[in-house]
Amino acid sequence: MRPYGFSELLRDFDARKPRGLARAISVAEAGQGRELIGKLFSRTGRAITIGLTGPPGVGKSTLSSALVRKVRSLGKTVGVISVDPSSPFSHGALLGDRIRLTEHFTDEGVFIRSMASRGHLGGVAGATADAVSLMDAFGLDVVLIETVGVGQSEIEIAELAHTTLVALQPGSGDSIQVLKAGIMEIADIFVVNKADHPMSHQLRREIRGMMEMLDFSGWVPTLVTTQALAGEGIDELWSAIEQHVAYLNETGEIKTKRREAFTHQVRQLALGRLQQRLERELHHRLPEGADPYAAADQVLLDFGNPIPGELEIEEAIRPRATVKGLT
Repeated sequence: MRPYGFSELLRDFDARKPRGLARAISVAEAGQGRELIGKLFSRTGRAITIGLTGPPGVGKSTLSSALVRKVRSLGKTVGVISVDPSSPFSHGALLGDRIRLTEHFTDEGVFIRSMASRGHLGGVAGATADAVSLMDAFGLDVVLIETVGVGQSEIEIAELAHTTLVALQPGSGDSIQVLKAGIMEIADIFVVNKADHPMSHQLRREIRGMMEMLDFSGWVPTLVTTQALAGEGIDELWSAIEQHVAYLNETGEIKTKRREAFTHQVRQLALGRLQQRLERELHHRLPEGADPYAAADQVLLDFGNPIPGELEIEEAIRPRATVKGLT
């Protein structure tokens, strides 16, 4: 099998071949997306990006499938990024979300990509921002990001998506904890799924009660009830999404959302590089005989100075850090 190089990848990408998009995301996941994103980033900014989060078991994947079905019925193309939890040891993941999206596998207007979180906080994988940019540049109309779960550390999705959906399940104590964990501030739309549950009315009252305690400036979150398995309430949910997107465009807040997504991506890239440098510092220069605070001060003082041999090592590996010649 001959090498699949950078030029061929771009040709497949430009020809809107799914293989080109799949390989491009794989390159980004491998940490080699710099040259690729540099070539394609100017094409971004057209897709509607939707984030879907909520406690485990709420039916996020079923909601995703129902939303994909709705988007396709409107003649739009859609990309789905399903982020699954991964082992803290092997970093592997079950990637079970694909199982619940099987009905869309043969649809050429749907591109589905499962990604392992690899311990990344925020409910999304480290390469998710690159994957969103690549799907956008590829020309997909809608990009749906489904996160691992929800919690105080998992509100990062709001920085990536234009519209954030928070799905909650009646009769679950997790729902109330979610509402207390700062999620109220990131939700553009609340989705009470499994509406046939006898406690769905109570959950809706609790959400409205908590919303009354907050002072919203601008968009006030919409509350939608669905029964995703039966496809009920999906039309209303898509209508709420369209209303929020229209609000963003009419008020100009869409520019703010895109700026936040860009800032988030830059921050994650910068933090990743700083983390790598810090690990090298700790490995090579960790002071001995000092207390932890003094050691931390010394590491930070040395942070800007090259580690002996580091420049030679970086020069040696630099050619391998690009996607050219990727096999």
